[in-house]
Amino acid sequence: MTSAPLAARLTSGTGPLFFPVTAYGPDGALDLDVFRAHVGAGVEAGAAAVFACCGTGEFHALTPEEFRDCVAVAVEETAGRVPVVAGAGYGTALAVRYARLAEEAGADGILAMPPYLVVADQAGLLRHYAALAAATALGVIVYQRDNAVFTPETVVELAKVDGIIGLKDGYGDLDLMQRIVSAVRTDAPGRDFLYFNGLPTAELTGLAYRGIGITLYSSAVFCFAPEIALAFHRALMSGDDATVERLLDGFYRPLVELRASRNGYAVSLVKAAVRLRGQDVGEVRPPLSEPSADHIKELADIIGRGYALLGDGAAE
Repeated sequence: MTSAPLAARLTSGTGPLFFPVTAYGPDGALDLDVFRAHVGAGVEAGAAAVFACCGTGEFHALTPEEFRDCVAVAVEETAGRVPVVAGAGYGTALAVRYARLAEEAGADGILAMPPYLVVADQAGLLRHYAALAAATALGVIVYQRDNAVFTPETVVELAKVDGIIGLKDGYGDLDLMQRIVSAVRTDAPGRDFLYFNGLPTAELTGLAYRGIGITLYSSAVFCFAPEIALAFHRALMSGDDATVERLLDGFYRPLVELRASRNGYAVSLVKAAVRLRGQDVGEVRPPLSEPSADHIKELADIIGRGYALLGDGAAE
């Protein structure tokens, strides 16, 4: 397996990138049947790719064995229709272990999350991601956020590493991202390097990222309201900014304001929304907490208003 086919497949899809939640039963144990149904529903709805066991999928809460089983189920359920990218993180040794488990399970690529706990310098970060890329034949997307923020010069070096195919930005500094895009274009010519908007509820910043040429993005909303996510994606890609702004004002901004009201809501609120829409994926695992009853009611109202904006009865 090489990275080039993955890059081509990620850019050829017509829908958002789907980051499924991980399903647990009432006892807190992994529920692979519900997870399979959740993944399958997303693919049928039009996802361009499945990013399994990443941030929204509670990578941090999964054992290596659970991780392997989830990735394998995602690969089985997609059956090659769309690529499957799996999360990998912690220190270099564990990140390599997770990447190899993902490769054994049949994944097409890796989303490399920041190293655990330590704040490394640029040289150390480069060594970490280069070692991860060398460990498997899978294409690697490096996730910029928290304690893994890169200078343009470091991203140029990352882009030159065989197997590293792109950068997902969860940091949100558009000035930095523009300089990164420019530096890679200038100093790593010929590299087909991908960029992703990876901010929570990435649709809110979709217009800004589109302005610097970044149109790939992760969509947590697709987990629970694929019709809204697809309508937004079509509008953003086609330049229908009136529809983009209508959905931003009436749905995405209220959702983001609710998400920002508590730590951990970037995951637990999404999972609550999936349950509201009829898939019993269970609660989040510690150290995350469930949304309050008042916030779940507010979430239901926001989702209802989002579907009403589509004007086609899609919520039925």
